[in-house]
Amino acid sequence: MPESEEPLESATPPPPPPPPADEVLLGAVALAQRALLEVTAPETVGSVIGHVVDGEHVLSLHFASDLAGYPGWHWSVTLARVEGEEPTVLETELLPGGQALLAPEWVPWSERLAEYRAAQAAAAAEAAESGEEPESDDAELEAGDGFGEEAEVDDDAEDAAEEFGDDDSDGDDVFDGIDIDALDDVSEDEDDEDEDGSDEDDSDGDDSDEDDSDGDDSDDDDSDDDDV
Repeated sequence: MPESEEPLESATPPPPPPPPADEVLLGAVALAQRALLEVTAPETVGSVIGHVVDGEHVLSLHFASDLAGYPGWHWSVTLARVEGEEPTVLETELLPGGQALLAPEWVPWSERLAEYRAAQAAAAAEAAESGEEPESDDAELEAGDGFGEEAEVDDDAEDAAEEFGDDDSDGDDVFDGIDIDALDDVSEDEDDEDEDGSDEDDSDGDDSDEDDSDGDDSDDDDSDDDDV
């Protein structure tokens, strides 16, 4: 008869059972509620819905949450105490439950692009087998094809020419809807008017001088009559 084989021992021993819940901490509901009221409004805190033993003389009391916009979440207050001492609050937090609406788990870009890169590699392999070059815009850019950039520059130049007009074809300089030559003509007309006004003033002054000289001659005649 073949000898019976001894059962192999498990490589990892089973985890030790969790410690029992501290009865003093379980009864510290009022302390946990006061801690929650420091971070949220009273109407958002419900009754106790459970607890989790985190370690010896350490546990978390869970309270129902009535906070708007957070369905399925609950409040958690972690308490601890030293043997023979009163409980103290370690932390308060809002935790999601099984029915809570959560954002999807973040996926690294390397994993997001894995499917795309695999498709690109398959297309390149298929093109190599058929003897055709794979069509890829990236390949043209990597080869240094500057046609696209030159065409874009030409298009920009044409757009600018259409917007501001052709200086060679238009005899007047127009800038932003203002005719510069027209402004120069107005300025020259104003200068001419100023010069005409100045000439008239000078002629009036000359006439006045002539009147004064005539008056002096009349005085001389009167003095001659007196002498006679």
